[in-house]
Amino acid sequence: MRNAIAFQGELGAYSHQACHDTHPGMEPLPCRTFEDAIAAVREGQADLAMLPVDNSTFGRVADIHHLLPESGLHIVDEAFVRVHINLLALPGVRLDQIESAVSHTMLLGQCRAFLERHDIRRVTAADTAGAARHVAETGRPELAALASDLAGEIHGLDVIAHHIEDQSTNTTRFLVMAREPDFARRGGDGMMTTLVFRLRSIPAALYKALGGFATNGVNLTKLESYILDGNFNVAQFYADIEGHPEDAPVARALDELDYFTSDITILGVYPADPRRYEGT
Repeated sequence: MRNAIAFQGELGAYSHQACHDTHPGMEPLPCRTFEDAIAAVREGQADLAMLPVDNSTFGRVADIHHLLPESGLHIVDEAFVRVHINLLALPGVRLDQIESAVSHTMLLGQCRAFLERHDIRRVTAADTAGAARHVAETGRPELAALASDLAGEIHGLDVIAHHIEDQSTNTTRFLVMAREPDFARRGGDGMMTTLVFRLRSIPAALYKALGGFATNGVNLTKLESYILDGNFNVAQFYADIEGHPEDAPVARALDELDYFTSDITILGVYPADPRRYEGT
């Protein structure tokens, strides 16, 4: 069994940075898609998968909420990783030589003020690590990439401007997935439970279903809905709550939720990342 952690993207991607920062002893396994990263764990090629779910600037990562319930994997940890964006160029190149910056659309939008201030044209790429590789391979001194420190190290580029993101709090939340759940642990900063559920077709079902969390003092930190099977009348809800299902208040809240739902699936029970509460 490989002591590996799978992620979507190339070496040097921000998901790789998250693996490097939180699981430095594990071998990073780059995968082409989120589905491939999930399959790598399911098929035993990796022990864990690192999947981004939310960004503090741009919100939900597209498609990931659809993949989690069908993955066959379980959430065993979360990680909040600061997204520091750097301008990377060929060795010896100065900032005033840069005419264009290439990166993923999301990063180009997160550095809009810096790029406009330096009159740097934005060029869209499929991903950030690939953008760094492109700059290294083309050898054009007027072209730079927006990417991580790690991408610069991998592709031999210099960081000519550090931490140029517009929002200083820019953070991505990752979920760490494994083949087996782990309900035994207790975290020093509390526990989180992630679940998905479908409501029964009764009036005010959502209002009634969520009432149990309020009456039992259980904090619901995230609630999102998304359409299933292309049918506007079928919605599934994704929720994060503070606490462990064995805690009495959480158990009572889940019992009440069960009464108003047709299906509940717990995706994971895991320690809360202490960075979740920074600044609160």
